[in-house]
This record gives sequence, C-alpha cells and structure tokens, in this order.
Amino acid sequence: MSDTPKRKRPLVAENRYGARAKAAAVKKTAKPKPTRKPKARRAAKPARKRRGGIIGLLAAMVRWILRLIWVVTSRSILVGFAVLALIVGYFYTTLPPVDDLLDGRASGSVTMLDRDGDVFAWRGDQFGGAVTAENVSPHLKNAVIATEDKRFYKHFGLSPRGIASAVRINLSEGRGPLSGHGGSTITQQTAKLLCLGEPFDPTSGQTEAEYESECRRGSIKRKAKEAVYAMAMEAKYSKNEILSIYMNRAYMGGGAYGAEAAAQRFFGKPAATLDPAEAAMIAGLLTAPSTLSPTSNLERSRNRAATVLRLMNEQGYLSDEDTAVAQANPAALSEAAEARAGGYFADWVMSTGPEFFTRNTTEDVILRTTLDQRMQRAAVEGLKWVFDNKVRAGSEAQAAIVVMSADGAVRAMVGGRKTKVSGAFNRATQALRQTGSAFKPFVYAAALDLGYSPNDLVDDSPYCLNIPGSGEWCPRNYTNRFVGQTTMTNALAQSLNIPAVKISESVGRATVSTVASQFGIKNDLAAGPALALGASESTLIEMTGAFAGILNGGSSVTPFGLVDLRLRGDAEPLMGTGGGIGERVIQESAAGQLIYMMEKVVSEGTGQRAQFGGRQLAGKTGTTSAAKDAWFIGFSADYVAGVWMGYDDNTPLKGVTGGGLPAEIWREAMKRVHEGVPVRPLPMVLPAPAQVVFEGDVNEVTPVDQVPQQQQGGAASRPTSVIDQVLQDIFGGSGTGSSAPSPNAGDR
Repeated sequence: MSDTPKRKRPLVAENRYGARAKAAAVKKTAKPKPTRKPKARRAAKPARKRRGGIIGLLAAMVRWILRLIWVVTSRSILVGFAVLALIVGYFYTTLPPVDDLLDGRASGSVTMLDRDGDVFAWRGDQFGGAVTAENVSPHLKNAVIATEDKRFYKHFGLSPRGIASAVRINLSEGRGPLSGHGGSTITQQTAKLLCLGEPFDPTSGQTEAEYESECRRGSIKRKAKEAVYAMAMEAKYSKNEILSIYMNRAYMGGGAYGAEAAAQRFFGKPAATLDPAEAAMIAGLLTAPSTLSPTSNLERSRNRAATVLRLMNEQGYLSDEDTAVAQANPAALSEAAEARAGGYFADWVMSTGPEFFTRNTTEDVILRTTLDQRMQRAAVEGLKWVFDNKVRAGSEAQAAIVVMSADGAVRAMVGGRKTKVSGAFNRATQALRQTGSAFKPFVYAAALDLGYSPNDLVDDSPYCLNIPGSGEWCPRNYTNRFVGQTTMTNALAQSLNIPAVKISESVGRATVSTVASQFGIKNDLAAGPALALGASESTLIEMTGAFAGILNGGSSVTPFGLVDLRLRGDAEPLMGTGGGIGERVIQESAAGQLIYMMEKVVSEGTGQRAQFGGRQLAGKTGTTSAAKDAWFIGFSADYVAGVWMGYDDNTPLKGVTGGGLPAEIWREAMKRVHEGVPVRPLPMVLPAPAQVVFEGDVNEVTPVDQVPQQQQGGAASRPTSVIDQVLQDIFGGSGTGSSAPSPNAGDR
C-alpha cells in the first residue's frame, strides 16, 4: 500500500477569484449610470380645522345648500337645453322649403289696365312676384337691415341686447315689459309673419282679420314660442333666405304685400331698380304701413324715409354725398299711385264684375277696362276749375261726371269732389236723384218715333189735368210765362213744361215710360203726368247711357267699364265685356231728328253755356223742384258726358239750374276731353215742315187715335219699333196717375 496521500487539485488564484475579478473589471470600464434622486415629498397641507359648535353646523349647512343649488341648476340647465333643442328640432322638421313661404296671402288681387294696357288701379292683396336678397335692389336690402335689425347677420335669431333695451324703454314709458317696443329681430318678425307655422283656416269660423290679430298677440307664451321658432328658422335657412321671406311677406301699405308689389304700386318700377330714396321710403313703411303709406300721406312717408337714409349713412351703407342727394330728391309717386288706386271708376268696375273674380277672388286677376286716363284727368280738372272759380268757398255742394263713347264704354268717371279716394260713395253710380227736365228728350223721342216732326206745333198755354185722388194739377213753366204756339224743337230748346206734358199725354205715358226704360232708365218711373217733367229718379250713369243711345242712332246702351278678365299668367281671357249696344228703341231717323232738336238746346236754348270750340253739340238741361238737383247731359259726335250737381242731404241749390254750373262743368270737362280730337258734325236729320197742332184745351188732350195715320206711322210705312209693340195694346194716351208732384219742375 502506498502511503502516498491522494492528489489534490492545486489552488489557483485566478480560478479562485476569477468570477469576482471579471465582474469588477467590467464594472470599472462601464459608464456609470446616473443615480435618480428621490422625489421630494410635498409638504402636506395642514388640515383645515372645522369649527365646531353652532357656527360650524351652520357653515356646513350653507356649504351643502350651495352644492345642492349648483347641482340642481346645472342639471336643470342641461335638461332645459336638451328640451329646447328638441323643440327647435321639432319646428325645424315642420318648416317648408323657402319657395313655399314667399307668397303668404290668403286671398288674391285685382290689377286694372286702362284702354291702352297701362296699370291704373289695384284691389285686394297685391303680390308683384317673389324677390330675393340677392336680386332685389341692394339699397332696399340695406335700408331694411339698417332700419329693422342692424345686427341681423351677427345673431342667432334673438338679440338679448335688443330685448333688454326694449323692455327698459317700455318700462320707462309706463307700459308693460312686452307692450310697445318689441326688440324683435328680422327673424322674429318673419316668424310672426308666418304666424309661427299656423296657416289660416277659412273653415275655422275665424275671419282673416281675427287670424292676423291672433298672430300679432304679444303674450309671454306667444313670445316664447316666437323665439323658439326663430331659432329653428336660423337653423333651417340661411340669413339671406330669411331676409327674402321677410321682404316678400311684409305688408307695405296700399294693399301691397312684399317689396315687388310695393315698388310697382308706389313707383311703377321693379324692386330691383329702386334708388336709395325709393328704397328708404319702402323700408320706412315697415314700422306702420297703413299710417305711413305714401298714398295716404306722402309728406309723412317722406319724413320717415329721411330718417331711414340717416340710419343707412350712420351704418355705412350710404356715403355722405349719396345721402345728401337722396334727401334732397325724395321719392315721387307714380301716376297711378297719385290717382289713389283708380278712384270711383275702379270701384265701379269692381262692383260690376263677377264677385268670385273681383271682391272675393282667391286668384290674381287682371281686368282690362275702358278707362282713358287722359279723359279722366280732363274730367277731374274741369270739375275742379269750376268749383275753384265759380262756386263760393266752403260750399259743400257735390258734383259727378261720367264720360262715355256712344257704345256705352265709360272713359272717365268722377263720383264726387274728392277725387283721390277709394271705396267712397259714388254719386255717379249710386245716387238716385230726380232727373227734372233732363228726362224730356225721351218724351220727344216717343213722339218722333210715332211720326211727329220737330217742326210740329204745340200750344204753350195754361193747362190743367184732373188727377183722381189728388185733384186738379196745373203745370207751369219755369218762367211762369206762356209763349203760345211753338214748335216741338223750340219747346225742348227752352225747356217748356206745358208742351212736354201735352205731348206725353198725347202719345201716352206708357209709351214714354217704355222708351225711357228701353234706353236704360231702370228704376221705377212715375205713373202720373209729371213723368214728362222728370219726377222719376235715376243715376247719372243711367242717364248718360240713355243719351248715348240717342247719339248712336236710337239703340239701347248698357254702360260698361270691363273689357275682359283673365288670370295672371293666362293668355286667353275668361270673360269679355258685359255691356255695349243693345236692341233698337226708336228709328234711326227719329234719333237723328231728336239730335237736331237737342242741338238747338245748346246753340239757342237753355244749354248755351255748354258751347266750346265751334263744335256741333247737343244736350239737355235739367233742374228738379226746389232746385235740389241740377243736370246737364250732352254729346258731341264723339263722346257723351253727363254732369249732376246737388247736395247729399237734398238741400236746395241757390241760384243754380242745369243750364248754369252743370253746363259749365260739362263745358270745361269736354273741352279738355276733345283736345286733339278732330271736329266732326253731329249725325242730325233735318225735320219736315210743320203739320200738327196740339191744341191741349183745359182738362182735355189730343188722344193718339186722333193723330193722322201718316203721322202715327204704321208697319207699312216704317220699321217696327218698341213704340209699335206698345201701341197695339194702347188706345188713347190720356191716362191718369195717383200722384200730383210740384207743377214747377223744369228749368231753363
């Protein structure tokens, strides 16, 4: 055995310390890592000491209440905004397209054209067509914004500043906060014009006026809904679209709705061409359209326009120079606007047309009429001249004029001394007045148609009739003198009463009444012998139309002013005229002889003041008992005109007869009417020599059956007329009546 010990591994330092040494070496060569500094701890705030006791308890309660209020308020505001958004969203969905909102009228309009096709009158709610903020005159757009809402393009539909200012002004002036100034924006005003989306329902039993009044009611509930509706509009439409709706729906006065209708109504031009002065006048109407309308008070309208121009200047829409020019040259009304919508003639045409196309139309209707605006001015000027130069100042006497062609086409009409009116009492068409001696031509027309001659003699001497139930009636002449035997022509020229009554009794009152009725006198005619002296009542237009029948050769005439009617946009009319020449009443030769006799009235008789220009003129004067009415109706070869004068309350005229002031009014009007009209002779027929004498003894008249056959005329000797038809059932003409009017009717 070997006693040598086991071999052990030698101890080597590298192995013994190698791992540790390697690590140390790497550590020495590696870049030292920066050491992270420990974060400094924030100093803890000292705990707030809560007060104890009563004060502490109260403070805690206050803090709790404030937190509760904040939570409730903030949540309520959020809920309120959510509800408001829902309501606005609802109204947003109900708003129609912009184009559906531009014409907001519930009824239609009537536009009247004269004989030359020019507009002279409007009726109903006028809408001239849609305009937009882009195509309307920029002056009008700026004027509306400057006047109604200068922050229009900056707000969201409401103006808190404007509302606060309006409330302050209302309270300072002693009104309620919502009474008076509204502080409304253009958007709010537009919402009101739309009645907050509530359309007019004719079947609701509510009138349109009541509906509009409800839309304008200023209650708190209504104001709140208006504000919400305005915000919905701001969300739905652009600013220019809202402005377009406003400018198309706003009432501008004078029956005009919208800027285009107002521009046409007041200035006769499109809204796109308005100058600053005209734009300012229209924008100024928005505050009070009826009161400030230039057709109601032009001076007041111009004053308001001057204020609008100043506002436009202050807000930079007009330069100082342009403002000065516009204020120095205020807007002037068109000729049609000056005439105040056609006056009496337009009212009459509206009354004669079908109601569903005139007074109650739901369509836009265009009426072509017979009016001649030159003749209308002539009639107005003639009437004014006489009252300015011949009538005492302050007189309340009235007068009326009608001018027409021989076919009944009315060319001019004046229904009273106040000529620039609309809807006024029309004395030319509505006043029933006794006709006086202006009726006598129909007595002579009946006689001439029976074969009498203008040169036939009649005895102007005292004459009486016994009227059953009334006693003896003795007519007298205006002069209370008698001329003895005279021709029918002279009897008419001098307006002698006794010959007229004798001839009427001779041919028969029924015959005279028939002739007058067929010529167009529609009212009940007197039944007694005073029929011949004009005891019956008629209107001026009826009498003038009857005289037109004499001028046209003896055919009846229905006066008319309407030529045709069509809807706007249609080329073909829906209806034509409702008047004109009708059936023959007397023979043409008889009419020609009557014209001859009536020419003597003007050239030699009671109507001499009517003469002018060397023309052949014919006519007849008329004055009723106690001079309550005075007439002159006459014609040239071209036109017929009638004049009436009197008091509305039947006060007697002082010193006026038909041959006086009425004849002078007729002359002044017709002289102007005939300016530039060639001179033409009247269609007269010269009479045959005298053959018959009407003796007319007291209480006795010559009956028709005693007149020679060749003078009565028969079917074999002349054409059939109305007279022939009547005479078949009449024997004698001395019928009596039950009334005994004043024997002094008649005139000179």
